Amino acid sequence: MSASLSRYKFSVKPQEAILILITMFWGGTFLAVQYAMTLSGPFFFVGLRFATAALAVGLLSIKSLRGLTWLEVKAGIAIGIAIALGYSMQTWGLQTIPSSKSAFITAMYVPLVPLLQWVCLGKMPGVMSWVGVALAFVGLIFLAGPEGTSLTLGAGEIITLISALAIAAEIIMISLWAGKVDIKRVTIVQLATASIVAFAAMVPAGESVPPFSAGLAVIALGLGIFSAIIQVTMNWAQRSVSPTRATVIYTGEPVWAGIFGRIAGERLPVLALLGGALIVLGVLVSELKLKRKKAAPVSVPKEALRRQGS
Repeated sequence: MSASLSRYKFSVKPQEAILILITMFWGGTFLAVQYAMTLSGPFFFVGLRFATAALAVGLLSIKSLRGLTWLEVKAGIAIGIAIALGYSMQTWGLQTIPSSKSAFITAMYVPLVPLLQWVCLGKMPGVMSWVGVALAFVGLIFLAGPEGTSLTLGAGEIITLISALAIAAEIIMISLWAGKVDIKRVTIVQLATASIVAFAAMVPAGESVPPFSAGLAVIALGLGIFSAIIQVTMNWAQRSVSPTRATVIYTGEPVWAGIFGRIAGERLPVLALLGGALIVLGVLVSELKLKRKKAAPVSVPKEALRRQGS
């Protein structure tokens, strides 16, 4: 048993430890967003959330904006569009599905990362990544359905799955530019872009500005500041953490969301819980790396060496 386990390599960097910590708090945001949907439409809330985040980072980093480069503008806009799409779709889906189910489906972005790397960057996923994708897909089917009782995808599940795809793209793009841009400047651009895109989406969606409420303001402010912390941390940590390595850390997000959801009274059916467990298992399996054993050096007898020398 110990010999087989030694074929797998696990290690935790300080950057990864910090990502683990924010993941725990990240899991609790699903309930907060779901409550916010009783006070606002999804696009306005996402726009307000990231406008607050951009303002928070901007006020703390206003001096660094003087050195803004064209590469940082392009990177920030591209990542910001992915953020807007990911969070808007996720928030939209929370109007029709429980926060626990939303968190598990969102976790699908983990096995999607190596697939997108293959499609966009030509990096073929390993065997374990394919196994993880298969497990996560089966888990998604089990998790789907009106109450987890039928194996069909509803509108809320499909919308949330689209958000997972956008978040996977965000992870990859952050890693592509992480070592080439200033963290603070690109974070401000991406947060501001996410806010603008979300507000702009209100027009085609036919969404109106909701009446002011203290509850909405508090949630938007709190999640906005937390979003700023998340984006700065991701940009910093992924300078030395690979995309697939970073995403496995976020596996804890749906688990914590499920715990907070259960505390709040959510009760997913047995079939849905099985699906969620398969998704988490798929996420973990997709990040296992098989270590190939190095071929043992062939010892050549001294007598043979003497003969070759002669």
